Amino acid sequence: MDFLLQEPFLFSVTLFVVGCIAGFINVMAGGGSVLTLGSMILMGVDPQVANGTNRVALVAESVSAIIAFKKKLKNDVFESVKLSLWTIPGALFGAFFAIEIPDQWFQRILVLVIIFVIITILIPLKLPAEKSEKNYSPAFYASLIFTGFYGGFIQAGIGFVVMICFRQLAGMKLLEINIHKVFLVLIYTLPVLTIFIWSGNINWTYALWLGAGNFIGAWWSASVSVKRGEKAIKVVVSVAMMIMATKLLLDTL
Repeated sequence: MDFLLQEPFLFSVTLFVVGCIAGFINVMAGGGSVLTLGSMILMGVDPQVANGTNRVALVAESVSAIIAFKKKLKNDVFESVKLSLWTIPGALFGAFFAIEIPDQWFQRILVLVIIFVIITILIPLKLPAEKSEKNYSPAFYASLIFTGFYGGFIQAGIGFVVMICFRQLAGMKLLEINIHKVFLVLIYTLPVLTIFIWSGNINWTYALWLGAGNFIGAWWSASVSVKRGEKAIKVVVSVAMMIMATKLLLDTL
């Protein structure tokens, strides 16, 4: 797929389409960054540049989702921002780790993440019952720091990480988790983005096309019901991810 780099317009259109799909998937469930990162790497983009470029798209996607969810935010904004601040230290450390790790090891870790995302999509996690009262434990705050590190490092599959932490350790409702997730990703991505800018690991042309796609996909997913056809989408996405993981793994051997 490296030949796409030789066709700028075709490559840009491909990024836009991938961004639309990724934005839609991220708001619906999670795992969209697996597609954006994997697609860019397979098309010949340096893994660290792909990781940095994806951050611009995530900002666009988060802003889009926040706008689309504005009627349901109510008083959760302050709570979301407060919790998001805990993710920043881990996110900064994760971003520095991401720009230092060798490309081959980044791809190998990405393969493992893809496999985890596929399993989570096809075999949904069994979540505990919701709690009527919020009672944040030290373990929950520690999980926020870890969430920030994971998001700053690789991002792919962060939706499932957030879901596990917020449901298992805080007993939140799924809609509430989704709203918190949007703010978390936006707030920790902003300082992470500055690190990737500082290290020169962003292709702004690619970022704008990908970001436009993510913005539209996120808006579409947050505004339209996705109940019908959800199972088919999961199967198609899982097959695509498996093919992508196989190709990425072969490239590192």
